[in-house]
Amino acid sequence: MIQKIADAMDSVFGILYRIVEDKIREIGQMTIFGIQAIRLSFSPPGRYQEIIKHMEFIGNGSVFIVALTALFTGLAISFQLYLGFKTFNAVNMVGPTVALGITRELGPVLTGLIVAAMAGGAIAGRLGTMRVNEQIDALDVMGVNTKQYLIAPRIWAAVFCMPLLTAIFDFVAMLGSYLLCVKLVELDEAVFWDRINQMIEIRYINEGLFKSAVFGMFFAIICTYRGFYTKGGAKGVGEATNQGVVSSMVMIIILDYFLTNVFIRTFYSLMGIQQ
Repeated sequence: MIQKIADAMDSVFGILYRIVEDKIREIGQMTIFGIQAIRLSFSPPGRYQEIIKHMEFIGNGSVFIVALTALFTGLAISFQLYLGFKTFNAVNMVGPTVALGITRELGPVLTGLIVAAMAGGAIAGRLGTMRVNEQIDALDVMGVNTKQYLIAPRIWAAVFCMPLLTAIFDFVAMLGSYLLCVKLVELDEAVFWDRINQMIEIRYINEGLFKSAVFGMFFAIICTYRGFYTKGGAKGVGEATNQGVVSSMVMIIILDYFLTNVFIRTFYSLMGIQQ
């Protein structure tokens, strides 16, 4: 009986070990893939027109859904905070609390999740379709460096667009907070803006914009990697798209934790800035 339990535990741990080993190997391959693509982007010929084209797709194509999500995020968070702070007669703290949460955390994270789902899924699907239709192989035969032509412009486009989309999210979310606090529940407008001005510093906004650029780079690398190495025809394209989106979303949440609690706090500590 004991031997059977031991054998079962060995089997379970063996499966877990292989899963972890495969994931670590895959992360390493993605890292090498991304580094190669970024390094090749600095080699001639420059693909600046491709970067602009993909910026239009990632940025302009995501503005409406980002703004719509931001508006109702600002409204919902402000209303919930208003109900909570009203209990303690501290409703004037709704504005700065929303502004702090939006600029440092919710803005970059929600923007990253939205764009990863929309643009990241489309990137993985397009590259996957090109792979199964042998278009990428044809480019290789023609002597075109596919990582420089197909991958690097998409990565740089995501890096450039994400801070801009996050800035739009921050602005629209605060507009939603303003509409609820000042126009609906009739808080004092001067006090609303004064409290925000007192609590929010430019470094908080910069922190969120920096995070969003990092999120953009990582979801672009993940989705391009999934699409570039798609196998199995139409079914493989669907799986690559799904895996790219899910992996990107999980990675954004994990990165947000580490950027907030490791890099940012270390940076502020070195600069002598108190949190």
